Amino acid sequence: MTTYREARPDELATWDDLTVRPAGGHVLQSRAWAEHRATRGWRPRFLVGDDGSAVLALTRRWPIVGGASAYIPRGPAPTGGIADAVARLDGATQWLAANGVDVIASDAEVPALGYADRIAALGYRPIEEIQPSRNRLSVRLGREVTEEAALENVGKSTRQRIRQAERDGLAVVRHDQAATDGTLPSAGYEDVEAPSESFEVAIGRFHDLALQTADRRHFVLGSRASFLDWTTRAYAAGHLVLLLAVDDGGEAAPVVGLMLYRHGGRLSTALSGDRPDARQKHPGAFHLLRWRAIQLAIREDALEMDLGGVDVAGARHEPTPGEPMYGLYQHKRSFGAEWVDLPGAHERVIRPTRYLLGRVAARVVRR
Repeated sequence: MTTYREARPDELATWDDLTVRPAGGHVLQSRAWAEHRATRGWRPRFLVGDDGSAVLALTRRWPIVGGASAYIPRGPAPTGGIADAVARLDGATQWLAANGVDVIASDAEVPALGYADRIAALGYRPIEEIQPSRNRLSVRLGREVTEEAALENVGKSTRQRIRQAERDGLAVVRHDQAATDGTLPSAGYEDVEAPSESFEVAIGRFHDLALQTADRRHFVLGSRASFLDWTTRAYAAGHLVLLLAVDDGGEAAPVVGLMLYRHGGRLSTALSGDRPDARQKHPGAFHLLRWRAIQLAIREDALEMDLGGVDVAGARHEPTPGEPMYGLYQHKRSFGAEWVDLPGAHERVIRPTRYLLGRVAARVVRR
């Protein structure tokens, strides 16, 4: 078990170097995410371990009855492998329990290889997902993978749609603070264009696209203010890349958009959005954006291009023909992506009575 203590102020300066940037790291363990959630009533607890690891836990006090709940978002980050992730979850659990927390949720993005059984021995049980998806589709990369080799793994019809989108004059605009501030080289990205408007304007346009998509597909995007607060923080930290496909050079009217996270030696699909008429006028627009994302990942020597999940509540498995998500599954598979099983969200109840009273009190206060 890893032993934890709260981080000193000077240790927060390099927090993301421990939780976000190493292989296995995740943006939801970042300082930017902690600061964003603090504006929504959560208290970030920055924990540093005796093994050199770090874990972000978000806590929220129960009204009236005292005590608190905690969520370790996409953590502990498995930067040292499954065994280390288990030891870190055990240690973080002990620290939180000793500091007044009654229930702890965790949904680390760890390969499913025995992880659930090992944390069951710590008292954790499966719960419904906190994030939209449990599993993901991944395009495996690495320094030996070239763009030519990656394109060969893309399905023929998908390659044709990519080329058609290029012939239709669709341009891809890239908003990326890490490229702007020199963290990443600007050369070698001729397939994407530099923005002519600010990120603040562009992310607002993207939110409009995503909101239209959410309305059509019947999922909740959340408030505009919260979305813009988080994405602005993530962008400034270099954790977020925004790709927008525009036609006729009209950057003010993007056709489709793709938001990516840069973390853990990979790029991950976070959210997409499109105009209602996009798939009729530009059927290859999303294909082009996903391919540009893969190209960026290869040029950054990423280990993986994470295309995101396609499983939904009640169907946490690979979609089969006839299921609602099968079309999206096939679309992502056409890029050479492989299904990756993850163990999903788990919870440990430390103090059952206060946990129950706390949930009741929180429900009463919300009403």
